[in-house]
Amino acid sequence: MSLDDATVPGPTVDPTSPPGAEAAARRDQAVRAAIEQGVVSPENPLAGLVDVTGVRAAAVALRAAFAGVTPPGTPVLHAFAVKATPLVPVLRLLYEEGIGAEVASPGELALARAAGVPPAHTVLDSPAKTPAELREALALGIAVNADNPQELARLDALVRSAPTGSPLGIRVNPQVGAGSIGALSTATATSKFGVPLRDDGGRDWLLQACLDRPWLTRLHAHTGSQGIPLDLLVRGVAAVYELAEEINARAGRRQIDTIDIGGGLPVNFASDEASPTHGQYARLLKERVPGLLDGRYGLVTEFGRSLLAKQGVLLARVEYVKEAGGRPIALTHAGVQVATRTVYAPESWPLRLAAYDAKGRPKQGPAVGQDVAGPACFAGDLLAADHPLPRLEAGDHVAALDTGAYYFAQHYSYNSLPRPGIHGFAAGADGTVRFATVRAPQPVAELVEEAGGGTPDALKGL
Repeated sequence: MSLDDATVPGPTVDPTSPPGAEAAARRDQAVRAAIEQGVVSPENPLAGLVDVTGVRAAAVALRAAFAGVTPPGTPVLHAFAVKATPLVPVLRLLYEEGIGAEVASPGELALARAAGVPPAHTVLDSPAKTPAELREALALGIAVNADNPQELARLDALVRSAPTGSPLGIRVNPQVGAGSIGALSTATATSKFGVPLRDDGGRDWLLQACLDRPWLTRLHAHTGSQGIPLDLLVRGVAAVYELAEEINARAGRRQIDTIDIGGGLPVNFASDEASPTHGQYARLLKERVPGLLDGRYGLVTEFGRSLLAKQGVLLARVEYVKEAGGRPIALTHAGVQVATRTVYAPESWPLRLAAYDAKGRPKQGPAVGQDVAGPACFAGDLLAADHPLPRLEAGDHVAALDTGAYYFAQHYSYNSLPRPGIHGFAAGADGTVRFATVRAPQPVAELVEEAGGGTPDALKGL
């Protein structure tokens, strides 16, 4: 569904402006147009906005980053981590820009297929795949990375029972340590992911497992995501590259032909600047692990947050403003249901907020410390506490920035709050802003149906 165009003042970006200024100008245009067109209104007080221009540019930059450090003809598959933004139109847009899909559940695979991502551009990773998931992936020819010895034994049986065109690999935990967010550090000594490389006997087991299976042609590693510094990411990749070299030397041939380096590039949530960049990461890999990028190995990447975080905005209308203990509190419709990590772990996941007036213009005035609260019924439902913004009033709007990944598409149904609508936008230099609905706002009737509304008497007689 497409919405009407709106014409608002076009972006005026000084060529000497800091990085991210163009995206910020597009965002300001989109916020004003969203309010003028009723994308956000008293009836629809919350929406997610996706910058289509930004998504396309991020995909182009990712592909260019690795093309710049590999010889022509090197097979490179960039597979977007579907968990980051599980929306079919977004996956389709990315695929049109040359980005495949990394999936970790039957649902994510179904989304990728609905978006038209072919099996050859799809990778299945998960620490708990069922036999049915594995059979489906092998029947389709989707690349699969086994997580552990038991799963590898399942693949043994499936490969014996039916031929498959799926590239098959095994996930290695390089055990290089944790970043600043423990929950997102997947290469610790006790991580639940992959086969531990440094445990007693771990390396020998991996070597023999590959040598015993000529069809095992890939190694996969993912050190973590937000909070993982570039140096640690590179160390994780280097450990797996060295293992691949050892396997190939022992095999006397290039058995391991592809290395899946995962994703995990952290995002700068402090400003509009996208940093670090995929280009910086690729160049550091070239410097530290040159053999990985000399054309002998195919590559797979699985970036998610670093591609889309800065391409999304949550825009919420301020319903009321009150004061308690001498501090203003702006009550909005954006809270734990769309910003779950921020609400429950604000130290690890602080959000940048921007204030707009009732017409969608950037709010002016001195910054005042105020709470920006959500609608859920618990005291901690805050996007930010004592946050400096121009003083908000009822009818104003708050934009939660950098929320294009792991925010508005990962709904948490606290208080049976419905899922917000999500809309893509394209802002032209002439001031025209066009919107298209990615996901319509959830009707309350659908919420009731999901909660068993169609079978109210199901428990009678038990």
